[in-house]
Amino acid sequence: MMTDPIADLLTRIRNANANGQKVISMPASRLKVNIAEVLKEEGFISAYKVSEGKPRGTLEISLKYGIDGERVVRSIRRVSKPGCRVYKGPGELPAVLGGMGMWLLSTPKGVLSDRGARAANVGGEVLARID
Repeated sequence: MMTDPIADLLTRIRNANANGQKVISMPASRLKVNIAEVLKEEGFISAYKVSEGKPRGTLEISLKYGIDGERVVRSIRRVSKPGCRVYKGPGELPAVLGGMGMWLLSTPKGVLSDRGARAANVGGEVLARID
């Protein structure tokens, strides 16, 4: 039984990125699909696809690499854990790598990047730091 599906998603991305894999797949959920949407909007992955299935669908994420094969995602780290939740307001989030990275937040308006949270002026649970 998996207790932290977000950490599983981030670990799969981290491991595939380290091995140079192009596509990863995992069991889908609404939260994972929302996280993949934010990663795509911010340019950290190239695409994602949800395949229907029983009892649960599959989420496939296509990772993004540079022209010479350099990794776009240099590090990805879980911040808020099931045993210790971390909440921040929109003004409490420092820029990651001078704006080249991002914080991933779960807000009342859905899963947003730190830029989206500042624009919507909402805070929430800090899920991950990506740079």
